Amino acid sequence: MSDASVVALLLLPSLLGAVLALASGPRRPVVETVFQSLPFVAFAAALAIALRLGQGGPPLVVGMLWRLDALSAVLAVAITGVTVLATGGGPRWEESPAMSARIRRFRLLQQVFVTTMLVAVSTNNLGLMWVAIEATTVTSALLIPFEPTKASLEACWKYLLLGSVGIALAFAGTVLAVVDFSSTGGSMERALDWTSLRAVAPRLHPEVARLAFVFLLVGFGTKAGLAPMHTWLPDAHSEAPASLSALMSGVLLAVALYAIARWKAVIDAAVGAAYSDALLGGVAVASLAIGSFSLVIQRHYKRMLAYSSIEHMGLAAVGFALGPAGIFAALLHLLNHALGKSTAFLLAGRVLARYRRHDIESVRGVFRSLPVTASLFAATMVALVGLPPFGLFLSEVLLLRAGWVAGRPGLVALVAVLLLVAFGSLVQHGQRMLLGVPAEEVARGERRLAPLVTLGTPLVVLAWIGVALPPPLERLLSRAAEVLAP
Repeated sequence: MSDASVVALLLLPSLLGAVLALASGPRRPVVETVFQSLPFVAFAAALAIALRLGQGGPPLVVGMLWRLDALSAVLAVAITGVTVLATGGGPRWEESPAMSARIRRFRLLQQVFVTTMLVAVSTNNLGLMWVAIEATTVTSALLIPFEPTKASLEACWKYLLLGSVGIALAFAGTVLAVVDFSSTGGSMERALDWTSLRAVAPRLHPEVARLAFVFLLVGFGTKAGLAPMHTWLPDAHSEAPASLSALMSGVLLAVALYAIARWKAVIDAAVGAAYSDALLGGVAVASLAIGSFSLVIQRHYKRMLAYSSIEHMGLAAVGFALGPAGIFAALLHLLNHALGKSTAFLLAGRVLARYRRHDIESVRGVFRSLPVTASLFAATMVALVGLPPFGLFLSEVLLLRAGWVAGRPGLVALVAVLLLVAFGSLVQHGQRMLLGVPAEEVARGERRLAPLVTLGTPLVVLAWIGVALPPPLERLLSRAAEVLAP
């Protein structure tokens, strides 16, 4: 199969899904079945790309715009995998004429949202990557107020405002780098190609490259939820519907970190890694600290999960500042986090549908009211706090080891302490929700078990990764780390 065919199988299902969303629904079972099946096509294509590149195959190149290397494949697998989870494991809304229209609109924009993320990680053009990440802001923001409450509308506007400011700063950094590239005699036709820009990066002016990275880090860091630009994230992720929260926390933040990593490779080639490592490392530790300590005082379980995402993005960003070993650990952590956090948000959606309350104090005895959901939620909490046998334990150990090998014992100790803070907070909040006796008005028993089978699958995969890292995944992550290495 040609490269163009494989790339089409990756990108087109979500676009076709956007079209079918307008006609899907329980009253049209054939269309609904096709709509539900399309994410599996994209996921299969992403796995095929990952296997090929993990075995040492060349990047998939289609024209001047599309290029998928091992790093792209890691993110493509995460995006399509979480899309499968969000499609099959999300809560169901009651059908009515008014609700049906809202559901179709939600499905349409969600499929476009997935498309924009896939475009961002599949293109070789840094300008198109910027456009795609900007488009993720618009498409996802419009989905946040699915339930048009004051809180959801405020979260939508806050996200739009801060996201637009951030992406504008990223645009300024992109322009600085491209103009500097043209001043060195580079072809303007190739000025936005990542491969071309990285090849000539040693000829860039160091002062311009350093300034460009500041804009890029702040800009894309806003989308990634890195401190101090993180303030939109808890509001948006906590107010969004469960399937959207799964996509935003699970993979949107990772896509923004992907953009930072791509640009960091260019800047490192221009001025050396010490400069970008110091900046990124500082922002990463600040994010880890804010996320961890904010978990201590949380009273809203979806905001708790959102602050946990800030903590995990900070942890992954630390890895990107620790050389090849750290990059390997960071990419593994992003994959693990995508599986664990998307599952957690989808399970939280089931809890919300039963209890109709967001605050932790009002949610008691989930083990008694939703026994299967509670068991999966407990296992997901164990995974997110980094306990064995799940994959996040392995990625965190590898990250701490990378810091130690890099001669950063102080950083390793600080990260370990912050992880303990997050661990204690999540365990305490999770225990309060799951144990005890639910209120009398809360119904007992599971109503829909089929989605729980879907939501149990990521936990099995996380345990598999944690017990024995699959060799194909290890090879893929090693090649992805080589893409970014000097």
